[in-house]
Amino acid sequence: MLILAILVIGLFAGWLANLILGGGARPDNWGELLVAGLVGSFVGGAVLSLVTGHGFELHFTGVIGSVLGAVIVLAVLRFVRSRTA
Repeated sequence: MLILAILVIGLFAGWLANLILGGGARPDNWGELLVAGLVGSFVGGAVLSLVTGHGFELHFTGVIGSVLGAVIVLAVLRFVRSRTA
């Protein structure tokens, strides 16, 4: 059940990052959003939760950090992809 929750939160963070970066509500590549959401959730959520002192508990600051991390990861991924294409 925990793995399913991690995947859903990661996908949601990636989807929100896509919307923030100007993507559509129905993106073509959900895999990219899942990867950006999972990596962003791990990095951004963990960093913001530790900075605010909540540790690794599920807290709203961790969700905000997850979305911010996903925005950064997705922006870097799109930048790298545009440079190689």
